[in-house]
Amino acid sequence: MQVKPVAVAALFVANLAQAADVAKDVASTATDREAVAVTVYNDDLALVKERRKLDLPAGQVRLSLREVAAQMRPETALLRAASGQPLQLIEQNFDFDLLTPQKLLEKYVGRQVTVIRPHPTTDAEKRETATVLAAGQGTVLRFADRIETGVPGRLAFDSVPANLRDRPTLSVLLDAAGGRQSVELSYLSGGLSWKADYVANLSTDGKALDLNGWVTLTNRSGAGFDNTTLQLVAGTVNRVRQADSRVQFLAAPAAARAKVAEATQEALMDYHLYSFERPTSIADNQTKQLALLSAAAVPVRREYLLAGNDWYYRERQAQQFGQIGQKLKPAVFLEFENRGGQLGKPLPAGIVRVYARDSKGAAQFVGEDRIEHTAKNEKLKLRLGEAFDITAERKQTNYKRIADNLSESSWRIELRNAKEEAVTVRVQEPMPGDWEMVAETQKHSKDSVRVASWNVTVAPGDKAVLEYTVRVKW
Repeated sequence: MQVKPVAVAALFVANLAQAADVAKDVASTATDREAVAVTVYNDDLALVKERRKLDLPAGQVRLSLREVAAQMRPETALLRAASGQPLQLIEQNFDFDLLTPQKLLEKYVGRQVTVIRPHPTTDAEKRETATVLAAGQGTVLRFADRIETGVPGRLAFDSVPANLRDRPTLSVLLDAAGGRQSVELSYLSGGLSWKADYVANLSTDGKALDLNGWVTLTNRSGAGFDNTTLQLVAGTVNRVRQADSRVQFLAAPAAARAKVAEATQEALMDYHLYSFERPTSIADNQTKQLALLSAAAVPVRREYLLAGNDWYYRERQAQQFGQIGQKLKPAVFLEFENRGGQLGKPLPAGIVRVYARDSKGAAQFVGEDRIEHTAKNEKLKLRLGEAFDITAERKQTNYKRIADNLSESSWRIELRNAKEEAVTVRVQEPMPGDWEMVAETQKHSKDSVRVASWNVTVAPGDKAVLEYTVRVKW
């Protein structure tokens, strides 16, 4: 028997309709969440893991997981059964086209709406049917006898299109065994980021500091997360690699203690993972701060640094040129070690803001500097600014060109100290090539193959002079 093409097409359409009827719709909201865990990276990336308790009918189910992050990367989404029978996934769609009056109007282009106009003098309303012709640069409506631009009254719509959601939704078509069970959803999302900030309070004598670290967390992902297990990854993750969403879900934490606990850290491959024992809530479009660390009485050393430039040594310098002959200000640094006591743990990159107390005991801001990711037992050096009461003058007292690539120059550096205490200034001079110290009034140290330095002590209200001659070959 020959089957007509029209009959085959009709049968195919009927089968599609029957398959659509078989799939049952189940909607899940944030109220179904049993636990949420969020791992946030430095560069606007987060791994979201959540477990939801659902009642799933047997057979094909269209599961709409609502209130996921609007910046979800759908190709990284993974849904699996946490309890009960395994789920067989067939397809998934990420609907992020959110419902607004304008979006609703755009979806009705080519479709009919009801235009409701109030009577100018009575409470009566007039209703007309119109077809939406355009909704981009302006609204164009076709009535039975005319075409109008703009919206002449209120518009009434029959329904909300299926692909227009009031909240971001991950729609998954799956085969389920049926019954009440827990499912786990994990995915990568943009819109979540964090940074570290530190506050350092110097002691009265300036020989110790109290250091407090804070995490500033910003959520612009399009979703909020309540009672979340929060973890932070310090380090730059290569985003070119294929993201792997198959991660182990973190169990819901125990009840929070009354005392705020600091973050604990552990190594994660070549990164560092900071975990917060106390669950936290992260609302959408919110910035919040969490305590990262606290360390008291950390020994600190102040350093004054007068740094030169290697181009000084290549030719004869005019006294008024560049930094030659000017009243120079040494930079002020604070140096301490990330070891022992309450420190001795990897510190994520961030800005350290330093405060010192005045004669009345009030804390005053004295400078800030950025630190990079710092491993334990490493030194941290913070540049606060320039010294006010310490000045320097650098002069080239002699210059001699020996060959095209060989010269010899003599220098005089005078340091003046107007403070009421003695200071030590580190004079650091980079050299442009191979160099040899010919003469000097104070023994230098070789910081590196191209850097010479001197520690010059200056008495209170006094001055000190450093003179040296160096031969440079480049």
